[in-house]
Formats: sequence, C-alpha cells, structure tokens
Amino acid sequence: MTQSLTRRILLATSSALVATPALAQRRAPRAGRGKASAEPVPTGNPAQTPLGPIDTAAKYAIVVDYNTGATLLDKDADVQQPPSSMTKLMTAYIVYGMLKIGRLKLDQELPVSDKAWRMQGSKMFVPQGGSVKVEDLIRGMIIQSGNDACIVLAEAIAGSEDQFVDQMNAHAKDLGMTNTHYANCTGWPDATQHMSMRDIATLTAHIIHDYPEYYHYDKETSFKYNGINQENRNSLVVKGLADGLKTGHTDAGGYGLVGSADRGGRRVILVVNGLTSMHARAEESEKLLEWSFREFENVTLFRAGDTVETIKVWLGTEPTVPLVGGRDLTITMPKQWRNTAKIEVQYNAPVEAPIGRGDTLGKLVVSGQGVPAMQVPLLAGADVPRKGLPGRALAVLGHYVLGS
Repeated sequence: MTQSLTRRILLATSSALVATPALAQRRAPRAGRGKASAEPVPTGNPAQTPLGPIDTAAKYAIVVDYNTGATLLDKDADVQQPPSSMTKLMTAYIVYGMLKIGRLKLDQELPVSDKAWRMQGSKMFVPQGGSVKVEDLIRGMIIQSGNDACIVLAEAIAGSEDQFVDQMNAHAKDLGMTNTHYANCTGWPDATQHMSMRDIATLTAHIIHDYPEYYHYDKETSFKYNGINQENRNSLVVKGLADGLKTGHTDAGGYGLVGSADRGGRRVILVVNGLTSMHARAEESEKLLEWSFREFENVTLFRAGDTVETIKVWLGTEPTVPLVGGRDLTITMPKQWRNTAKIEVQYNAPVEAPIGRGDTLGKLVVSGQGVPAMQVPLLAGADVPRKGLPGRALAVLGHYVLGS
C-alpha cells in the first residue's frame, strides 16, 4: 500500500549565514608580517579540497568550518607529528576547565618551583621562588608561549607535570583525539609526543565552544610581565585577521600555527605545520585563511521547525503529517557550485498511523559537485493517532471499493 517517493529540489540561489554550533621548544623570533603571496609554494602532495587539489607550502594542514564541521582542506591531516608549542592548547583547555568549576581563580597566586624557573625555551620569566597570578600565567602561556608558565600551572593543578600529562592524555581520549599522545605540557621536544592536524583542530573547536569566557586571551597582541613586553607570535592575531590561537616551532616539526577567525557569524579553524620559516608560516596561514572565506559559504537549507514536506497518512485521524528536520541544517558549500547542489526528499507514502512526533519517516539527501554528501533524517512534526475501528473500516472501504 505504501509507495517509495523521491522529491528532488534545486537549491535556491539565496543563502543565509548562521552561527549555530552543530581541538625542547625553541623560542621563536617574531613572525613575519609580509603580505600573503598570490600563489603558494608546493610542498609534496597537494591538499585535497571540495574544489579539487590545491598546492600549499605547508607539509601538513587542515581547514575546518567551525559552524558545520565541514573539512575545507586536508593535507595529511591525520599524520602524527611533533606538535611543538601547539601542545599548550591542551594545557590551556585543562586550566580553563579548572577555572570554570572553581578549582582555580584568576587572581589566585601560584608558587614558582625551581623546575618552572629553570625551564628553557620560550619564557614569560617567572620569578625564582616567587608566585604568579593565574591570569598572568594564562597570558604568559598563550601570548608569550611561556614554558615556565605551563609548568607552574601544571604543578598547581596536578602536583607534578607528569601527573598533569596523565590528565592531558585522558582529556585527549575523551575528545576523540585518536592521533595524540602527550609527554609534557609545553611542547618541548620528545620523541613520544605527537598530535595530528585534525586533532589540534578538534581541540581548538572545544576550546572555543566549551570555554568562550576565556577565549579572549587568545586575541591579545602583547603582554608585559616582569618588565619584559612580548608580542603575540601569531601573525594572524597581530594583524587583526584572527582571534587566536597558537604558534609553535621545533627542529623536528618545523613551523606551525593554529588560527581561528569569525566573519559575519561564520568561523573557520586553520592548522598548519611543517613550514620552513616564520615568514612562510605567516604567509601561508594568511593565504589559506583568506581562501577559506573567499571560496566557501554556509547555506541554511531549513530551520528546526520548518516543514520540509507533507505526506499522506493511512488510517490516521489526520490525512497528512508534516516532515521536519528537527534541527537547523546548515552546510558549507563552495560558492561557485552552490547552484548545482541537489536536495532529495525520500520517504514512503502513505505512512500508516499511529505516528508519534519525532518518528523517523524519511530522509533528506544532499549531493552535487563540490558539495559534501550527507543524509539527514526527516521526522514526524506531529502526533497522528490511529483511527478507531469504524473509521478504519470506512477508510479501507473507500480505498478498495471507491478508490479514494
């Protein structure tokens, strides 16, 4: 009695942007601020994108749309590699969590151990035998990339850096960071420590989503402590192109950067590594960030309560039931391909009562060149009880005898 139906819709040309949430260190010199070049310098295999392969000077890279989770660019993004000071993002994530539950206070003074004071690499220059406010340590960790600041925070939270590292690895597992293992809280070179670009992007998204009240530290361009002023090493932040997050450099991993920017309610996360110089890092990061905003946009297909289709009901107290998505559906699409996207609504009709609100009755299928393929369940937007026996009898009679 039911019939499988497919309704195809051509995506409208208009679109809407939404912002609904649907991761031994050397002290590097200041990042260069040269204007991004028009053409990248190829390094190894090209990066894969919905628009086709493109060259990038980064050995490893990923660009993700924060709002939709769509991957816009992927170059060996799941390869394990030395994360350098980008490791500090997990240290920050745990610190923010301690602040949120009240285990730490921003104005709390934490003691400086001899280990923290002696820590080499990039430093905020904590005082030997003294104490430092948590808020200053956060700025020292994020803006100045202070290894000493990380040690002070780790020891205060867990008692020792080793015990803090256990927490880091536990959090990485909880967040689904399958290509990550931490050996320290700073990013100091260690052969057993690794992360992937995708894992770093995942952690970044959680920092932004889980602790927005602390994310503002990432966009500060400089911080002065102990009489020493240091500029943020993230060239995208210094130039006002992004509001976070971190840079890193080791001999083994090269130069890396994690950046995020919000424009018009659309946020993008960028992670690159394996670049050959500070100048190349600054140039390539800016180029890829601008590319992601220029070539893609977020398109809202429907809102949570919108009726996507109305289908007939068999033996129900109502003749039809609306199909709804149950949530806002926004997808990231390349601008030049958005008019070629196909949307198919698939369902069996008529559907037999009783029907409960929220029952899955069909699906919406999105496809097309340059469009991430996806299937979204379509749900009943209302309850439709089954008719009583007299009503069912009349309906059956009408169907078989009268053809209605």
